[in-house]
Amino acid sequence: QVQLVESGGGSVQPGGSLNLSCVASGITFNHYRAAWYREVPGRQREVIARTDPDGVGKKYGDSVKGRCTISRDNGRNTVYLQMRSLRPEDTAVYFCSLYQLGTSLEIAEQYWGQGTQITVSS
Repeated sequence: QVQLVESGGGSVQPGGSLNLSCVASGITFNHYRAAWYREVPGRQREVIARTDPDGVGKKYGDSVKGRCTISRDNGRNTVYLQMRSLRPEDTAVYFCSLYQLGTSLEIAEQYWGQGTQITVSS
């Protein structure tokens, strides 16, 4: 079975930085696109970063653009999210995902990690 395990979350002061990691197993890692999402109670998951299978093409959500970097190491089956200049509104559970697109560029297959908490407060 496919398993994605996030780590690196925790508590940080406003303006601080955190680095998240997501290790995948049971999947041909370099065949999949990767993304990071975040979720707060009562709200839909928000995509904040995504990258193609080789880690070259990248896109970011407007809420975090300029403050985060997504990357991947296909040799280690790991996707990373570097976040900086963190704000209280960044507080959320952060999830990684591996996915592939269908012929109309819809998500045709997707797997999720269990999430890791980031709390930004003074």
